[in-house]
Amino acid sequence: MTDVLAVAGLTVRLTAHPERSSILDDVGFSVAEGEVLGIVGESGSGKSMLALSVMGLLPPALTLRAGRISVLGDELAGRPREAWRVHRGRDMAMIFQEPMTSLNPVMRIGTQITEVLRWRGGLGRTEARQRALELLEQVEIPSPRRRLDAYPHELSGGMRQRVMIAIALAASPKLLIADEPSTALDVTVQAQILDLLRSLQRRSGLTMILITHDLGVIAEIADRVMVLYAGRVAETAPVRTIFDAPAHPYTRLLLESIPDIAARRERLATIPGAVPDVFSMPPGCRFAPRCPYRQAPCEQAPPALRPLATDHHAACLLAFGELAMPA
Repeated sequence: MTDVLAVAGLTVRLTAHPERSSILDDVGFSVAEGEVLGIVGESGSGKSMLALSVMGLLPPALTLRAGRISVLGDELAGRPREAWRVHRGRDMAMIFQEPMTSLNPVMRIGTQITEVLRWRGGLGRTEARQRALELLEQVEIPSPRRRLDAYPHELSGGMRQRVMIAIALAASPKLLIADEPSTALDVTVQAQILDLLRSLQRRSGLTMILITHDLGVIAEIADRVMVLYAGRVAETAPVRTIFDAPAHPYTRLLLESIPDIAARRERLATIPGAVPDVFSMPPGCRFAPRCPYRQAPCEQAPPALRPLATDHHAACLLAFGELAMPA
């Protein structure tokens, strides 16, 4: 299958302190046409920064220092913002975490959707409004004709997120990046939004990157998983492999921390410690300070991401038998 997105050696640092900071470090992956890639990791792992890098939306405080980003074969890294604008909306679109801060509070919903349709699709005012109505129906907003004339504050959180999905789909992009699309919503609405995304993806064969910290969501939607920790890739594998045979200790601990109503536990499993600060990244494996299996070699140099199998890669010395399992 053709790769819609290919990323290699992506490195992002703070603009003011490039020698001391590393938000993303040597990140590489690809997404094939029609595939759903799930990206998981704790808060602070660099998931959202990775999405903004791919979209060419990094703030001035961050700089893409190295790497390649190719969308449909067009290399974008290092090119001016105009080159990214050609692809944004038309070839790739993004659903942000918090719709209330992404929607313009003083513009009606219909205007915000038709703006994309007129700019990207070249539609006239009447055609764009009709298409906006169809998009709201597609994302299952109740009373869609009335919602066209509503302002964002007049809608619930779930409806605002559906509007964001409609805007993202307006120009029929090849790649959709969903960055924690259900984080700010209650549990019931979360399930509805995720069901909607799953339905839209399967119906249209949309290529999608789903960023989340919820491995349960990944199990339901993703074809392949990339585990990100402190700006580096810890492991990549098909979704079934990640759940059945995780190779990296961080992946295993993430899976162990999932609540299980069938298991009788006095306490939920947790990962001790926290993701390191951007100015205090360890010199070796970034997970070593929290890893129960760490040994001296883990703290000397960052392990490379290597293949365990054709479609399974890990960045851990233990996974390749280069360290003895501690007693």
